[in-house]
Amino acid sequence: MRAAVNRVVLALAGLALLLVGAVVLSCATGLLRRPYSGPDDVLLSKDDRTRYADASWWWPVVLAVLALSVLCALWWLLAQVRDRTLRRVAVDADDDGVALLRGRALEEVVAADAEQLPGVDCATTLVTGTPTAPRVRLELALSPNAVPVDVLTGLDAAVLERARAGAGLPPLPAEVRLRAVTHRAARVS
Repeated sequence: MRAAVNRVVLALAGLALLLVGAVVLSCATGLLRRPYSGPDDVLLSKDDRTRYADASWWWPVVLAVLALSVLCALWWLLAQVRDRTLRRVAVDADDDGVALLRGRALEEVVAADAEQLPGVDCATTLVTGTPTAPRVRLELALSPNAVPVDVLTGLDAAVLERARAGAGLPPLPAEVRLRAVTHRAARVS
């Protein structure tokens, strides 16, 4: 999802910059005479710059739009740098080497195993941390008849132990969030 949003934002930004550059270039070379009278003409005339000088709302709106666009750009930039998901997990190989396991594969296996536990309707997993010290975040949707203590015991004894043994990582800290599944009432006729 994030890759698609990135492509769309980058395509729109590139298109806008391309159009602005084409207009400026055509004005500078004299190909576009309107609304400019020559290559030495300014982009905004004095009348255009001072048109809203008497309006008290003009400058706060301009500054708010500019500040909002800068904040959106910074948010987008930070979203690119911050990646929650661990891409690779270092797995201890038998031949005294290290193999790399995709973090997404570990997430899928842990989620599938957690969904097999009695009382768990749905499980979502996120693997964070470093390649040599991964951490697992689980969100489990419990069915109405589930006992949370039994679910957590089964999760630690079966699911996380299997992931620890499979990845060759003795410590595999996990953060688990439990939530109850709410079903909408259905009319019976």
